[in-house]
Amino acid sequence: MQIRYANEHDAEGIAKVHVDSWKTTYKGIVDDRFLQALSAADRVEGWRWKLANMPEDEQLLVVADEDGKVYGFMSYGTEREQKMPHEGELYAVYLLEEIQGQGYGNQLFARLKEYMNMKGYTTLLVWVLEGNSAEHFYRHKGGQEQKRKEIVIGGKTHTEIALLWDSIDKIT
Repeated sequence: MQIRYANEHDAEGIAKVHVDSWKTTYKGIVDDRFLQALSAADRVEGWRWKLANMPEDEQLLVVADEDGKVYGFMSYGTEREQKMPHEGELYAVYLLEEIQGQGYGNQLFARLKEYMNMKGYTTLLVWVLEGNSAEHFYRHKGGQEQKRKEIVIGGKTHTEIALLWDSIDKIT
């Protein structure tokens, strides 16, 4: 397995990881009918567009095998809500259940930290859905709760938690 920059050939694999990860990560949190209706095929074109139009201040990494099969991905860049140039945001990180707990999350975070330092970001933010087991991982990596907000997924209200590293150097 390797971690590398995503390219347009990864769109189908990213879409599959995205949907499959939602179905396992959010089972019991998000409405089952909503999760069952998710389709990788419906997301491929969106990922193709994203990969072809990647903003300069954003990176998308994949965890892939030597044959190019994608097992996970991470995207990050400038914080989206405030558009503060010194603040970074982890937009998404998804790993198939079969490779979780094998150190890929830590490896991805190391690459994210390297990029954030290189670009001069001073802080990092991530939004995590309450109940998502990744919250524990982020807190273990040093993220501290900053705020909460309500969002609607599948017609139901959920809480999202903003975790903040007030210094990139505090990412463990």
